[in-house]
Amino acid sequence: MQLGLPFLNNIAKKKRNQMISVDLGSRSTKAVLLERRGEVFALTRYALLDAPIFEKTLSRELLAEHLKAVYEALEAKTKVVTLAIGVNDAIVRPVELPQIPVDEMRLVLKNNPKGYLQQDLPNRVFDCYIIPPKSSPKPAEAGKTPVIPKLKVLVAGAKKELVEDFQTAIRDAGLVADHIVPGLIGPVNTFEMAMPEAFANNTVALVDIGFKNSSICILQQGELVLSRVVGLGGDKLTAGLAETMNISYAEAEGIKIGMAPEIQSTLETQVLPLGRELRASLDFFEHQQDRPVSQVYVSGGSARSELILQMLHSELVVDCKAWDPTVFLQLALPGQQAVEIEHVAPQLTVAIGAAMAAF
Repeated sequence: MQLGLPFLNNIAKKKRNQMISVDLGSRSTKAVLLERRGEVFALTRYALLDAPIFEKTLSRELLAEHLKAVYEALEAKTKVVTLAIGVNDAIVRPVELPQIPVDEMRLVLKNNPKGYLQQDLPNRVFDCYIIPPKSSPKPAEAGKTPVIPKLKVLVAGAKKELVEDFQTAIRDAGLVADHIVPGLIGPVNTFEMAMPEAFANNTVALVDIGFKNSSICILQQGELVLSRVVGLGGDKLTAGLAETMNISYAEAEGIKIGMAPEIQSTLETQVLPLGRELRASLDFFEHQQDRPVSQVYVSGGSARSELILQMLHSELVVDCKAWDPTVFLQLALPGQQAVEIEHVAPQLTVAIGAAMAAF
């Protein structure tokens, strides 16, 4: 899939050997350092840092300081960085557009977002990924003017001011901006690399459970046909457990990820609303496409909980399982990180996918 935003396209054409990729979360920032080694990619270091605390909007100055801390934690030599935008900060939508160059597509979307995206989106920058057609167009019948089919295009858009703030913060941190990538695309890019057969041949849903929000992307034979952001995430599950059981947030987080069966009914109450929202997305897709989703793949910190996966399976009536976003990477991690990667991996899905958009 590999969709970025357009303001850095000239830089992005250079072939990178190393890439810092940063997933700015609302609770924690996840970052990876990837290296190209011939035909393979190596994960050489990762970092999980507490996200900056701010009231309304994250200032450029605060973000620049945070990115410096990320850079130091990764002990990187490269200064080239890709940043994943939060799932609520970018729109990602499949549309049909005329057969025109991508630069012109961006202009069309900028001038008429309502016509193509069904909403007014002023002061946005857009990028387009042309979805490769699965079959050749049929030749026109004799005497008839050939109809030029429209292109299926995946469109991403973000506020121009936000993109400029990220650019400035990256520069002020002493780093070089390469790509800005919608966080929603991260799991899709990673899944394509980690499970290429399922990506290319099956109809699957990717659910990424974040801190404040969860996203669902439905892929049909390698094409992103539906995506949705749900305002329920790991924070709500943990806070609900803490309140119901009258325990601290930290204790509730440990219990949530653990396998304690005695909390099953309490946890079910918290997971049920998320399951219903995800089920609604599956129902909408299956009704529109008349085809079932065969498998749900779950990422994010909550994917480490077998209980949560079982509860989602019961609600969605589709097999739900966690997957390893590092399976296609050569692991070249220092001591302790090599030991902990299996536990941490589900949280790195977005950062890894954002990096793959830039390589």
